[in-house]
Amino acid sequence: MTSTDEGGVPRTLVGISFRDPFRAQEFLTAAARLASEGHLRLLDAVFVSKDDQGRTMVRETVDLETGRSALSGALWAGLFGLILGGPVGWIVGAGVGAGTGAVAAKIIDHGVSDEWVDWFRQAVEEGTTTLVLLVEELDVDALVRELERFAGAHLVYANLDPAWLDRMHAALRDVPEAAAGPGGAEPTDEGA
Repeated sequence: MTSTDEGGVPRTLVGISFRDPFRAQEFLTAAARLASEGHLRLLDAVFVSKDDQGRTMVRETVDLETGRSALSGALWAGLFGLILGGPVGWIVGAGVGAGTGAVAAKIIDHGVSDEWVDWFRQAVEEGTTTLVLLVEELDVDALVRELERFAGAHLVYANLDPAWLDRMHAALRDVPEAAAGPGGAEPTDEGA
């Protein structure tokens, strides 16, 4: 039921909604701790908030950014150009590398796909903040134990087996709802 990346590693997409944005941030901190303890590998985290007037705000926290990729591309290509062509090679290489890095960041989305972000923008309730996590190598038992500390939050979506969904709802003391993703489909391999 979970999607996989190019190497066949299972990816799990989980969205949990909180009435308080600080609790959502606290849960991201808890997820980071789980990652540091080896219970999951955090690929991306996105906050989707909706105010009382229905306006949504999206804040990505881990996903590859264009500026960072452009800078990295410029440095590596510039260094290669310097070795091959001296100072002129550095300038040409840096320019080409920056452009390539920026384009790659726009084309290759290793995090939560834009389609899923749009789906969560629609699914989030007014006055709440939903934290969307894209993870690999998930120890679901550890996640369920952590969720018990966040009773009152609402599981919006998770592409897990129904038995695990029931355990997650129980940990949150949440009433389950049917939640299909974009187009009623599971996440695709391209970004979630």
